[in-house]
Amino acid sequence: MRRGACAFVFFLALFTLGAYVHSSTVENLQQKIAEHNSAITELEKEIAGYQEDIEKVNKETQSLRGAIKTLDLQQKSLSADIRLTERRIEATTLTVKQLTSTISDTADQINRGRSAIGESLRNVDRIETASFVTAFLGGESLSGFWETVDNLERFQEKVHEELGRQKVRKEDLEAQKRNTEAKRRELTVLKNKLSDQKQVLTLSKGQKNKLLTATKNKESEYRKLLADKVAKRDAFAQELLEFESQLRLEIDPTRLPPVGSGVLKWPLDNIKITQLFGKTNDSVRLYASGTHNGVDFRAPVGTPIKAARAGTVKGVGDTDKVCPGASYGRWVLIEHENGLSTLYAHLSLIKAESGQRVVTGETIGYGGETGYATGPHLHFTVYATQGVRIMNRKSSVCGGTYTMPVADLKAYLNPLSYL
Repeated sequence: MRRGACAFVFFLALFTLGAYVHSSTVENLQQKIAEHNSAITELEKEIAGYQEDIEKVNKETQSLRGAIKTLDLQQKSLSADIRLTERRIEATTLTVKQLTSTISDTADQINRGRSAIGESLRNVDRIETASFVTAFLGGESLSGFWETVDNLERFQEKVHEELGRQKVRKEDLEAQKRNTEAKRRELTVLKNKLSDQKQVLTLSKGQKNKLLTATKNKESEYRKLLADKVAKRDAFAQELLEFESQLRLEIDPTRLPPVGSGVLKWPLDNIKITQLFGKTNDSVRLYASGTHNGVDFRAPVGTPIKAARAGTVKGVGDTDKVCPGASYGRWVLIEHENGLSTLYAHLSLIKAESGQRVVTGETIGYGGETGYATGPHLHFTVYATQGVRIMNRKSSVCGGTYTMPVADLKAYLNPLSYL
């Protein structure tokens, strides 16, 4: 049965041939991925440091020097965030290459295994047939024949074991392909984010230039600018309050989700509430109505803002085009199927269009401080959909027609009741 043994050795050798062909490539890619991940960690620390510095400056007395310093820190943070995204793109690209290499390796193993099994079975069939004929017609001893049969049975067991391993490899291959597809989708998202971040950085630089032009780098001019902004905010808020107080829109409470149902998701990945809904110490001081019609979240410039639930974008706009620094700035309104609508305001960049269908967690914009904002944040309002409308309103305060959501005062709901 030496020829049968040789066939078995051939089977094993053919299968294992080239098992480590891709190993050096994969190890090299893993090392590069580790280097990028290390750089990503360092950039995340750098960005966190910038955000701490921005918060410290924002807590100080407002001054032109402080405003310029904040804008400079924001630009440094955005630049670091761009480098972070670029690193993540590079790491994800390498991961895709690694997965592709592993897929190729696994596919080769499967093909080698199939070829080895087929070739070995053909060889064994020829050898065992010849041994059978020799044993009974050529006078070979029966002990030799039964040794051949025994070897054949053991060989068949090995073949079944290898077929089992082939099944596992096939399942691994399918899982690796799914992972590759997911990473490719992630890569597309990161590339889009990078483009958005560059736009936000350009806007931030424009904001700094605009501030320097308006103030001529003089503290007195900055103080005057702040006073004018506060006066316009108060007058605009009073004008809007008078209009909304007169609205009489029918609102059926039974069409709203139950309080505490958690039907909405947080619109940010990292949550820090800076102002609550309703009557607070700040709301009495800041708003004509004495109440805050939403919840404010910390959201550094360039922070992805996400849809709190799937729905249809009912409208987008920018109140700064008519009333600079007086209201929501750049905003997005989404209507959900459960009787609620959500507003996202003070955005630096809008990434949604009117009529667009969005899914829960989809990025619809980026955090900023457009409109009236004493620092970057997200203003998040929840409405009873029946009580809110997007309207074009002539403003005597601003001397133009603005577009924004307006609502019956009863339509404003506490966001924390549904998050």
